Amino acid sequence: MNYDEFVGHVQHRARLGTTGESVRAIYATFKALGKRLHGGEAEHLAAQLPPELGAYLINAGESETYDLDGFFARVSQYEGLGEELPDSVHHARAVISVLQEAVSAGEMDHVREQLPENYAPLFETGASGELDTD
Repeated sequence: MNYDEFVGHVQHRARLGTTGESVRAIYATFKALGKRLHGGEAEHLAAQLPPELGAYLINAGESETYDLDGFFARVSQYEGLGEELPDSVHHARAVISVLQEAVSAGEMDHVREQLPENYAPLFETGASGELDTD
């Protein structure tokens, strides 16, 4: 999947109005995910993405440990949405759903292995690939 396709899919799934909002959601989600991964996993994941997007994972900064709520709080912070946590949760889930289509299943398995069980809702999508909002 190329850069424009990835951004377009995120924009559609997250129901964002502009490309800029979509890129900001991708940046925020990838930065929070990149900080949560260790042992070169961010680099492995980035290798399967367009370089412009993979850089958000690689340049995320020092590795940190936090639960899913902490992940969503960081996405909201990085996205600049402040107290709009439900919006950031929706955006992050949209980004992750597109990510799961863009990279190999094996790579996603490696990513999920590094995350605690409570991250499972982040990766849930419906049968159509759309977000499972039930």
